[in-house]
Amino acid sequence: MFKTLKRFWLTLLSIVLLVGLFSMSIGAEKVKLVYMTAGDVNMLALGQHVLGPKFNEKFPDVSVMTVHTGPGNAGSRLIFEKMLADKDKEEGDIDVAIVHEIFLKWAMEEDLLLNYAKELETWKYITSPFAKNALGVNVEGYCMPMFHSQTVLAYNPKYLPDPPKSYAELVEWVKKNPGKFGYNGIKGGMSGVAFSVGWIYWKTGKYEKYAITGPFEETEIATWEQPVKELKEFDKYVTLTGGNVATLDALNRGEIWIGPVWVDMFLSWLAEGKLDPASRIILPEPGMPGQPMHFVIPKNSPHPEEAKKFVEFVTSPMTQAEDIVKRFNWYPGIDGSYIKDFVPQETFDTIYKDVTPEMLAKYGLAFPLGDYNTAMLEALE
Repeated sequence: MFKTLKRFWLTLLSIVLLVGLFSMSIGAEKVKLVYMTAGDVNMLALGQHVLGPKFNEKFPDVSVMTVHTGPGNAGSRLIFEKMLADKDKEEGDIDVAIVHEIFLKWAMEEDLLLNYAKELETWKYITSPFAKNALGVNVEGYCMPMFHSQTVLAYNPKYLPDPPKSYAELVEWVKKNPGKFGYNGIKGGMSGVAFSVGWIYWKTGKYEKYAITGPFEETEIATWEQPVKELKEFDKYVTLTGGNVATLDALNRGEIWIGPVWVDMFLSWLAEGKLDPASRIILPEPGMPGQPMHFVIPKNSPHPEEAKKFVEFVTSPMTQAEDIVKRFNWYPGIDGSYIKDFVPQETFDTIYKDVTPEMLAKYGLAFPLGDYNTAMLEALE
């Protein structure tokens, strides 16, 4: 059944690509760049209505066709399957793609990717550790981060003028303020998962092993018994919300005073007037996980030079400022200090007022390696 579905999706993707390329051949452009993107529908809109047209305006001889494969790891898996199916072709159908971290592990194992990133003019702006190591895999040179989405603790200073600055302080705080910390556990959304994973990182002190270096060892699972018990005790003093949105909603209504959220969701709600404008965020010690999405170019990209230009264009300070930060409220893929001259001071201050680029570099952590991630979720359940 799985193989049948996989063949169906790969066939469908090929048909979409062929139809798109045929229709584009009617135009006058000399190069048709096929850009495939995983992620939510906003990634499709970003490619179709923003990045593609802007790139074509700068490079009139190159048009961009955006193909969307869907959200989460499943969307990245479809891109991987398509690249793998094209592996032995002199030229594949994909020029450039945007993918989740897990894709890099799959693609590096199959030797599918071009080592291109250090050739770009914008490589000098990259300071993120995620551009060098993804879930324990050395990916330096094979990818460029498009943006970074980070979890933090959001709080209302009207009720909480001096928020806990670490997990340790938070534990003491919730005992004195029962019900005023809220999160969605590990089943209501990834902000709750991130908080719980951050808890295990804090309690064990083994972030590097679990998220960066490995290896996976089953004996580690037994060492989580006490941290999980302590988290269960912690939960007696908290409000469990129904999801990422529910946490923000509870914060807005004053039902909770602090809780984990995604930065981009927080800033969007703030801009739309859905949150008290006084609301703030903090990234507690020793850190919480976030995740980037990466640009990759297959080895057999039909137009590798144009693909590099496209990635270079999107990772330029101006595009990062205009379309990644201002339009979507993501943290930029490049070092945030380089966008300062391309956004109003008000925008820069909004994005980095509470969580600076330096803090992100220090406390913005990765999710666990695949096997550890699965084991942690099972242990937490």
